[in-house]
Amino acid sequence: MALLEILHYPEPLLKKTSVPVTVFDDELRQLAKDMADTMYDAPGVGLAAPQVGVLKRFIVMDCSTGEEPDDLIFAVNPEIVAREGDAVEEEGCLSVPGFFANINRAAQVRMRYQDLAGNTLERDADGLLAICIQHEIDHLDGVLFVDRLSPLKRSMFRKKYLKMLKEREQADAT
Repeated sequence: MALLEILHYPEPLLKKTSVPVTVFDDELRQLAKDMADTMYDAPGVGLAAPQVGVLKRFIVMDCSTGEEPDDLIFAVNPEIVAREGDAVEEEGCLSVPGFFANINRAAQVRMRYQDLAGNTLERDADGLLAICIQHEIDHLDGVLFVDRLSPLKRSMFRKKYLKMLKEREQADAT
């Protein structure tokens, strides 16, 4: 098991757009395994490659939350091809630890993606999985969930979060 370092806000790499995956090889399969191990260890329900410093369009998700059998999804080059309805749910992010906010998203989505062998698949989702798909695909486009806050709430978040980071650094230095 290889755990990868999860990058944290305000890391500039998190704001970059990822490139499509064109090679489906052992390196991609190893990244998939390492990202899944890292996501479960964190613990989280989704992880995008940019969060571990890899600017490729690749995400891992498992929204079973321990209540159902594992539903581990490896989505290469994912895109949302249909959206329906509205949902406002509280979200958090492994790259923004300790902060949660209500975010407006589509209630249902259809995701088109490739598996680790390059086969094209589609999957319909609602509930937590629909939210997770949208959240993780945002990462591939350099968008964090806090970017979806109103300007006032985003400004308040930045001040509060940067203050928390500074306090944490000072505590670590002593």
